[in-house]
Amino acid sequence: MGRRVSHCRYDDAAELWTISTTDAAGREETLTASHLISSAPVRELVSMLRPKVQEAARESAHRLKYRDFITVGVILKERHTFDDNWIYVHDPSVQVGRIQNFKSWSPEMVPDQAMACYGLEYFCFEQETGLWAMTDDQLKELAKRELVLLGLATADDITDACVVRQKKAYPVYDDAYAERVMTVRTELEQRFPTLHLIGRNGMHKYNNQDHSMMTAMLCVENILAGQRVYDCWQVNEDAEYHESDTPGAASSGLRQVPQRIPAV
Repeated sequence: MGRRVSHCRYDDAAELWTISTTDAAGREETLTASHLISSAPVRELVSMLRPKVQEAARESAHRLKYRDFITVGVILKERHTFDDNWIYVHDPSVQVGRIQNFKSWSPEMVPDQAMACYGLEYFCFEQETGLWAMTDDQLKELAKRELVLLGLATADDITDACVVRQKKAYPVYDDAYAERVMTVRTELEQRFPTLHLIGRNGMHKYNNQDHSMMTAMLCVENILAGQRVYDCWQVNEDAEYHESDTPGAASSGLRQVPQRIPAV
């Protein structure tokens, strides 16, 4: 069972972290560590840190945005409707954005080979009154209806369904995100030298799973080496993850995004 972190306090003199946590039953526990590795969303992490970060970094973190995500897993009779791992859907008559075929990823994901399992993916915002506010039963019915409408199943094929909700699945790349991340990152690196950001949400980087795992592995290598041998922010930027040899060189380690055209 996971534990919820309420705050993380850094003692600069002792170079030690004290992390206060609470489990699902409300039991509190305090942990200490020399290094703190965080994959939590930057916006949430900043609010947990003690001493508090400066206003500029706090405001920048607060303004970072996220896209949420719902998967409706539908179990149905195998008709070999499509064999791709996934397909994107551009039909305006449905709300589903992508459909995973889990059996195409691996037959082991579907124990009964007479059956298939499709994951209908819906991109949304938690604050919306639309998809996220729907009950699980409503989402199941929506997914079943849209599968039939798209011609990927008949109503009689479908035997069961389940819903998985994932908050903050996608860091949003708006035209100000890179500057905001750099503001937060600069302060955290200066004030908390043993705090390490990793993963998609921890770095607010739209990394794939393998790149997210790579940031974690290289982070551990840095800790074991006692110095920053690898620049984790460069993962998914190029094939080389070593520090730049250029003195004073600095990189955001973030993907480039279109810039807003100045008004004329």
